[in-house]
Amino acid sequence: MNWRTFLAPYVQVVEELKVKLKGMRAQFEYETNHSPIEFVTARVKPISSIKEKMKRKNIHIDNIETELQDIAGVRVVCQFVDDIDDIVERLKSRNDFEVIEERDYINHKKESGYRSYHLIISYPVETIHGEKKVIAEIQIRTLAMNFWATNEHSLNYKYEGRIPERIRARLKRAAEAAFKLDEEMSKIKDEIQEAQRIFRTDKNNHK
Repeated sequence: MNWRTFLAPYVQVVEELKVKLKGMRAQFEYETNHSPIEFVTARVKPISSIKEKMKRKNIHIDNIETELQDIAGVRVVCQFVDDIDDIVERLKSRNDFEVIEERDYINHKKESGYRSYHLIISYPVETIHGEKKVIAEIQIRTLAMNFWATNEHSLNYKYEGRIPERIRARLKRAAEAAFKLDEEMSKIKDEIQEAQRIFRTDKNNHK
């Protein structure tokens, strides 16, 4: 397989989605003074990671376009838990791609403690050979969930997916603490947003 040719449409999906989601963020700030989107990151899975996942999940090379749904991955990070619902609904109502699957790991957290909301989408890419529909994954999570997931990912890499039980137990407790933080911050969301608006107004007035 020519990996560069195969991955080209995925690179295009990631770049286009980044631009669109950052555009959403800017529009929120212009119109409402608050954006539920804190920041957006995106990546195409490295070839070594694709091969490793194919081996682990016993995926044949002919099936990777349908069975490996996170080759193109975009992450939307929000300040508050209820911002996630807002973003999910807005993404589902768009007509430039189709949501084909949803995975709610916020109300149904993983055994590890992982929380996030995943949308699997079918995204039409214009190539030199015509339109190609590419499957991609959008993850929506809070800053606290993202902090936890980033560290868990690093530990999984270090221990090759076999994190020692004592560390796993601490990770689970940390996941619950992160979610408790999200819940407490949600209770004072209006106060926080008002403070942020005041700060931005003062900052702009002193430019």
